[in-house]
Amino acid sequence: MRRVVGLGAGGHAGVIIEALRLAGGWHVAALLDSDPGLHGKEVFGVPVRGDVSMLPEIVEEGITAAFIGVGGTADNAPRRRLFDEAIAHGLELVPVLHPSAYIAPSARVGRGCSILARAVINTAASIGDNVIVNTGAIVEHDCTIDDDVHIATGAQLASGVHVGSGAHVGVGASVRQSLVIGDNAIVGVGAAVIEDVPNGATVGGVPARELKHSSEHDPLKGSRALPQSPCE
Repeated sequence: MRRVVGLGAGGHAGVIIEALRLAGGWHVAALLDSDPGLHGKEVFGVPVRGDVSMLPEIVEEGITAAFIGVGGTADNAPRRRLFDEAIAHGLELVPVLHPSAYIAPSARVGRGCSILARAVINTAASIGDNVIVNTGAIVEHDCTIDDDVHIATGAQLASGVHVGSGAHVGVGASVRQSLVIGDNAIVGVGAAVIEDVPNGATVGGVPARELKHSSEHDPLKGSRALPQSPCE
């Protein structure tokens, strides 16, 4: 059993803890979270020891692996910052692969991904780093999912879809084959996407239409240089 620390101690962390226990091979030794109200408490028997400022101490204890226990709705930047924080401290980002998920032998799954219960990653799909494919979501054959993406519960991507870095595909959304969801775009709950979604756009409805577009600087673009920790 390898020991692992979780960065985040909310509801998503509980999902990851249970998935790792079912998969076997990992002992979740500690959680770190920015909320002082959680410090000293437990999540499914795992102590919340403090915030990420404790990572040097955790590493000194011989813990060499981490998972990101923070989910994401419209903003995946906090997950990315924690991913970078873990890398900066030399931690391995572990794959969280629920035993009931299906991952095709020809699919590629990057570092620190969470592939949760009954999710499907089909033939020749490529999943980047720090991606959540949530409960019951489907990523069909030949899809490409870039880093820091969240494919939410029950979302369905038909074949050949490309989802850009930092994007969020909402609960129950459907995306037609061969489309591009741009970097940091948001696809709303239950949307039916039948045309490409531009970078930074938010779309919703059936069929999906653009609701707004953000032209502000996006913290998810560019290199993985270490930004300020969200847990401080």
